[in-house]
Amino acid sequence: MTRQHAGPRTGPGPAPGPGRVSRRRRDAAYPYALYLPAAVVFGVIFLVPTAMAFYFALTRWTLFDSTFVGLDNFRDFLAEQNLSIGFGNTLFYAVLTSGLKVVLGLLLGVLLTSRLRLRGFLRSVVFFPTLVSTVAVGITFSMLLKPDTGLVNEALAVVGVDGRDWLGDAGTALLSVALVDVWKGVGLATVIYIAGIMSIPTEYYQAVAVDGGGAWHRFRHITLPLSWPATYSVIILSFIGGLRSFDLIWTMTRGGPGFTSDTIASIIYKQYQAGFFGLSTAGNVLLFLIVTVIAVPLNHFLGKRQVAA
Repeated sequence: MTRQHAGPRTGPGPAPGPGRVSRRRRDAAYPYALYLPAAVVFGVIFLVPTAMAFYFALTRWTLFDSTFVGLDNFRDFLAEQNLSIGFGNTLFYAVLTSGLKVVLGLLLGVLLTSRLRLRGFLRSVVFFPTLVSTVAVGITFSMLLKPDTGLVNEALAVVGVDGRDWLGDAGTALLSVALVDVWKGVGLATVIYIAGIMSIPTEYYQAVAVDGGGAWHRFRHITLPLSWPATYSVIILSFIGGLRSFDLIWTMTRGGPGFTSDTIASIIYKQYQAGFFGLSTAGNVLLFLIVTVIAVPLNHFLGKRQVAA
């Protein structure tokens, strides 16, 4: 009898059997299985409605039927006479509110991480407006800013300043709403900055103190650059929120006086009110694309700055 020799072995151990291979595959798939519930929720809540919105933007639809019209809704929405005003107002609102939230949030974050008495209480006070309903804030400030009986004008009259119709004047309506938005949202920005500042190692501040640096040097060379991740988060959240803002503007001015404080979101809502559902859906799709086109490059640019920092 001739003995057949097996080929040369290529590994240090025995070849894995079928059971071991299948077990390895199960082990490799196990972490991905944990993503499945979140993926299902994300698909049902976001992906499916988004795909449906893109479809219905190409139709004239009601609750019971729809008619395919192609790109007509997009052409009609882009031909809206107030769209240029709304687009400019949207950008102005987003830039102003996000910029003020960054500046005020950083200053309040520095203040509320210092050795301040009642620091915990003041943090609660600053964050409280974030917890209040946006509609409730809008109604409250609409009353406070009334030209004749509003508390703001009455307080200005005490110091000899003539008040004005803050929400009825085309020059101040959008600015007034933006400042109310900052008052409501600066608390969240402050909390983000507090977390960022408190994560900075104390050794850096001690090194500045040893070198004879004062409060300004600590802020300029330590706090400001090392809190960049917090700044990055506040800019992205505030700017995207500003581009999509609707509820506060609608509660306080309804886009008025005239169309001077209209934003893209309020123009879309007016189309819904008029019963042009397909047209307003096309507007929502365009707003989604505008936010994406602006936010993605901004996120990329700020992300590169964060890595460099």
